[in-house]
Amino acid sequence: MAQQNIHWQWPNPHTKEIIVTSEHTDRLGHTNNVRYLEWLEGIAWEHMETLGCSWEIKEKLGKALAITRTEIDYLSASYEGDRLILGTWVTSNDRRVQCSRHFQLVRESDAKTILKAKMSFACISLKNGLPSKMPTEIITALEKGLAQSDTH
Repeated sequence: MAQQNIHWQWPNPHTKEIIVTSEHTDRLGHTNNVRYLEWLEGIAWEHMETLGCSWEIKEKLGKALAITRTEIDYLSASYEGDRLILGTWVTSNDRRVQCSRHFQLVRESDAKTILKAKMSFACISLKNGLPSKMPTEIITALEKGLAQSDTH
């Protein structure tokens, strides 16, 4: 099934394809919620890279975005062998310390949304872990993401 058949929350998601393996499942036979969290965090990092803000840049600046809150709505289960498409969007940026992004996980076979999520982030100093003013490089990457997603 092509991604154009998916009803995304917003336009132009940054996407990643995932195939659920037995290592992703739990005793109930469906994808363990810890895997969903890993996938959300992973695509957030990947998206920032594509927006021009790599880990190397963050290390050089001594600043990074740390997750401060995660909200997940589990709408349906996924199982071993399912092909999933995970989409994400930058959805807010205060240009100072805080930003957020949304996620949508869709099963490819029936285009059913199985999960929606939101993560909030704070810019922190890598030296002490305390909140810190966002450097221009991070602001620019987030603004590029906002413009792509057209969520503001």
